[in-house]
Amino acid sequence: MYALEDLGWTDQLTTQFEPYAAAGLAPARVAVQHRGAYVLYSQLGELRATVAGRLEHEAAGAADLPAVGDWVAVAARPEEGAATINAVLPRRTKFSRKVALSASEEQVLATNVDTVFLLTSLNDDLNLRRLERYLALAWESGAQPVIVLTKTDLVRNVEERVLEVERVAFGVPVHPISSLTGDGLALVCSYLSPGKTVALLGSSGVGKSTLVNTLAGEDLLAVAEIRESDGEGRHTTSFRQLVLLPQGGLVLDTPGMRELQLWESADGLGETFSDVEELITQCRFSDCAHRTEPGCVVQAALDEGRLDAERWASYTKLQRELAHLERRLDKRLQSEERKRWAKTGAEGRARMLAKRRR
Repeated sequence: MYALEDLGWTDQLTTQFEPYAAAGLAPARVAVQHRGAYVLYSQLGELRATVAGRLEHEAAGAADLPAVGDWVAVAARPEEGAATINAVLPRRTKFSRKVALSASEEQVLATNVDTVFLLTSLNDDLNLRRLERYLALAWESGAQPVIVLTKTDLVRNVEERVLEVERVAFGVPVHPISSLTGDGLALVCSYLSPGKTVALLGSSGVGKSTLVNTLAGEDLLAVAEIRESDGEGRHTTSFRQLVLLPQGGLVLDTPGMRELQLWESADGLGETFSDVEELITQCRFSDCAHRTEPGCVVQAALDEGRLDAERWASYTKLQRELAHLERRLDKRLQSEERKRWAKTGAEGRARMLAKRRR
C-alpha cells in the first residue's frame, strides 16, 4: 500500500482527478515502463497494468501514452494485482528527446519531476558539449536542473573540473560527489523530501544506479564496474523506474543514453546559452549572421577570447539541429492535416452517396 502524498499527490491533482473518481477509477503513478507493460504504485499496492484500447487508439503517438512518473486513472482489479490504464493526467513537467533515427518522433523519458540530476563522472566521461545538450532539454522540461559530478574518489583535480563545468552551467548548482566515500552526498540528499521526485539522467557508467542504492541504503538496482580501458560504463538499468526512498522522496532512474537529440527545446536552449544570446542582442544588425558583418559583437567576443569558440560552435550546432527538427515537424503536421481533410471529405461523400441511394 502506498500513501498518495508520499508519491507526490497534490491538491491540484485531486481537482484534476474528480471526473475520473466520479467514473469509479482510481489514481496511480507509473513506476516502471517496459515494452507496453507497466508497474504502478497505488493505494492498493503495486499493480501490473496495460493501456486501455481506447487510450491507445486516441493517442497521436507514443508520447501521449503513459510514461514513468505519470499520474494515471485506472480500472483496478486488486484481487489480480492488475489494472487497466484509462487516462493520463496532465503532466506538470516533461523531459523529452527525439527518438534516435526517427524523422520527428518524441520520446518521453520522465514526467512530473521536480529536479533533474544531470550526472557525469569526473573521469574521461566528462564532456562539456554533451552537458550543454542535457541542460537545454532539462530547462525545457520545466524541472530544476542540477549537475552532479560523480566519482570524485577517482580523480585528483576535482576543483579544476568543477570550474570547467560551472563555466557552462550559468546558475545551475554543481555538486561533486562520491557514492563510495560519501563526499558531497549531504547536498544531494537536500533535494529529496516526501512527495518530491528527482530524475537521474546521464550516460552509461556515470553512477546513476549506484547513487540510487546509496540513497536507498540498500542494493535495489544492479550496478557494473566501468571498463578500465576507456573509462566507459556498461548498461545496468535497462528500463526507466521510479524508486520510493525510505527516508521520503522518489528517484527516477533511467538507462544510460548514448544519443540525446533535441526535441522542441528553443526556450531550454536560450536558458542554457543565455550568455551567447545576450551577445547576439548587442549586434548592430538584427539579422546578423555573425560571420563578417561590421559591428558583430559575437565575432569580437570570439576574437578577444570572451566567448569560447567551442561553446559558440556548440550553440550553432544545436540551433541548426533544432531548426531542422522544426522543419520536419511542420511538414509532418501539414501531411497529417491533408490526410485528415481527405478522410473528412471521403466520409462526407460516402454519406451523401448513401442518402441518394435511399
